Amino acid sequence: MATVSSTDRVREAASAAGLSIEIVEMPASTRSAADAAAACGCSVAEIVKSLVFLGATSDDVLLLLVAGDNRVDEEAVAARIGEPLVRPNGRLVRERTGFAIGGVSPLGHKPETRIFIDEDLSRFETVWAAAGTPNSVFRTTPDDLLRATGAIRLKMTA
Repeated sequence: MATVSSTDRVREAASAAGLSIEIVEMPASTRSAADAAAACGCSVAEIVKSLVFLGATSDDVLLLLVAGDNRVDEEAVAARIGEPLVRPNGRLVRERTGFAIGGVSPLGHKPETRIFIDEDLSRFETVWAAAGTPNSVFRTTPDDLLRATGAIRLKMTA
């Protein structure tokens, strides 16, 4: 049985959610928000940062989809979701999400992943998100991303 690539998993998840996306493979890394913005020709704010945490109590994977210009206030987010956040290492991120840091997509996660989307992303008509590898991205609208991921809208800053 062939292994499904990370980008194929993202493409399949998007299709299953009724989201039409085009995955773009960039010649340079899109690992950081600044790199992605330069490659996509948009502002850093229009990049969706996919930040992985674990719930300190639940041990659930917590995926925060954050506007590229925002810095997450971990204490405020923890208070809003009801449990402290724990930062996993790169090995654990890959084990629990199937994606390497720098390529974590909003789509294609296991069902036990709890996803939260930064309410500040709604400032934009379109945004760019990682598509499973450190140099692949896709463009979508914040509302379509919200629907496709089943995320909960959340204020990520203080």
